[in-house]
Amino acid sequence: MSNNRRDFLNAGAALGAATVAACAAPGTSTAQSDKILFAPKPALIPVMGSDQQFQVRRIYCVGRNYAAHAREMGSDPTREPPFFFQKPTDAIQVVAPGQTVDHPYPPITKNYHYEIELVACLKGGGKDIPTAKALDIVYGYATGLDMTRRDLQRAMGDQKKPWEVGKSFDKSAVITHIHPVAMTGHLDKGAIWLKVNGAVKQNANLNQMTWNVAEQIANLSTFYELFPGDIIYTGTPENVGPVVKGDLMTGHVDGIYDLSAKVV
Repeated sequence: MSNNRRDFLNAGAALGAATVAACAAPGTSTAQSDKILFAPKPALIPVMGSDQQFQVRRIYCVGRNYAAHAREMGSDPTREPPFFFQKPTDAIQVVAPGQTVDHPYPPITKNYHYEIELVACLKGGGKDIPTAKALDIVYGYATGLDMTRRDLQRAMGDQKKPWEVGKSFDKSAVITHIHPVAMTGHLDKGAIWLKVNGAVKQNANLNQMTWNVAEQIANLSTFYELFPGDIIYTGTPENVGPVVKGDLMTGHVDGIYDLSAKVV
């Protein structure tokens, strides 16, 4: 090979390497990344006892899963199949241990309700998961608040329209850090309660769920293929009720630290 040709090839290789390095450098973008517009930040929930973060893929919620709550909402509390709805992942508002978050009172509503819930967080997935295998895909648990614009939910229901505006809005999915199963075991019994300004409003036991966590996962997997990163708000006990600006909500599930949020 001639020296001129060798010099030409070496120069070309150097130029190519420099171009790749420039494209990969911080603050620059590749042609591929330029094709992704407005990419959202992932919804992350810290994991207790580690520096890991649980990235949320979807938020599923179970409706009327305690008999007394079903009655107060005007439904038959027998074991009819559970029903589900979703919230957007950017509705997550994380409450760290020992801290109180400022929780914004949302617009439009005049009847803003708390709903205390156990949240199951998945490490696996699949379709048509047997109930006997369902807990194998649970990574851990958290305490959550499924906040609800009750007047909007009821108005949409009365009109036979979807009620996302009552359930799916900014910061409507309040949640603690996730406690791995290795830390808590599977939570199938124990106290679940909520206080407002120190007064007990909701008070029940997890074993009063109409459908337990394994049954919820099994049923949900017949409608959707589940994946790691999915979380399930598993339903709320009776005595849901309103809060106003200035109210302090304290939520508890045995085995998980208390959730604290002030309405602002």
